[in-house]
Amino acid sequence: WLKTLGPMALGLFFIWFSLSKFSSEELNQLWTNIKNVEVTWVIISFVMGLSSHLSRAYRWKFLLEPAQVKPKFKNCFMSLMLGYLANLGIPRSGEVLRGATLASYEDVKFETAFGTIITERLVDLVILLSIVGLASLSQSDKIINFFASQNINPFFGGIVILSLILILIIAFRIIKNSRLPLIQKLKVFIEELFKGMKTVFSMKKKLYFLLHTFIIWGLYIGMFYVLKFAFPDTHDLGLQATLVAFVFGAFAMSVTNGGIGLYPIAIGLAFSNFGVSTATGEAFGWVMWGTQTGLVILLGGLSFLILPLLNRR
Repeated sequence: WLKTLGPMALGLFFIWFSLSKFSSEELNQLWTNIKNVEVTWVIISFVMGLSSHLSRAYRWKFLLEPAQVKPKFKNCFMSLMLGYLANLGIPRSGEVLRGATLASYEDVKFETAFGTIITERLVDLVILLSIVGLASLSQSDKIINFFASQNINPFFGGIVILSLILILIIAFRIIKNSRLPLIQKLKVFIEELFKGMKTVFSMKKKLYFLLHTFIIWGLYIGMFYVLKFAFPDTHDLGLQATLVAFVFGAFAMSVTNGGIGLYPIAIGLAFSNFGVSTATGEAFGWVMWGTQTGLVILLGGLSFLILPLLNRR
């Protein structure tokens, strides 16, 4: 309950915090900015977001092929959207639900499906860190200022990650040498998990997998970039400003459920470094967050209803 309600409460707090620091005049400006967006660019950004989900679902098929699984694309896509919907309520639960959903409708073990999802996330983490590195090289002062303002210590974060890796290594050693029945069952589960994770090395279409990976992340940045044309004050911003705001938004998404509340604040803070008013920056963040979250709620909800009907045989 704490893991569910904690991030949601934090998100609601940030919504209140985001709106409370505006004067009535600034709130009117925020609302005016949202109302006066050029809808064409919002639609283009929306379509690019949808396309990234379709590409991600198709990419998943390449990871599942070495496990002798050829799932239907519709099941991959709707399992993905159900997972995204679950993440809005309970952080990181979507990966588990996504694997369990596919295992329910396709001839694949949950452990194998979940292992491919972990591999996919690791690949995406490498891409995200590369984007963070690229943004940091070009705008290091702004990235550092953001970390400082949010009390984020990247060095401390690195120590935490290394500590977790060390704990996992010790835990695997214990599991490997134990003869307890419960531990033996856990050992089988982990072996199946690693079997799913290792599919990235044995898949035949590695080039297509990489191509879709770049397409997905290109669409992520692209939907962010095109939305700047929807606001007069962000129209002339370059790619560097877009990358910095993208990085700020990515960190915000990891703190609260789907970035609720904090995402617009992070975008407003990022764009303020480039001379954009806070009202316009946060309006940008609300439009981006609102359209993409609405897409997840719509498609996730429909998937919940349609999946059993399409697979009733």
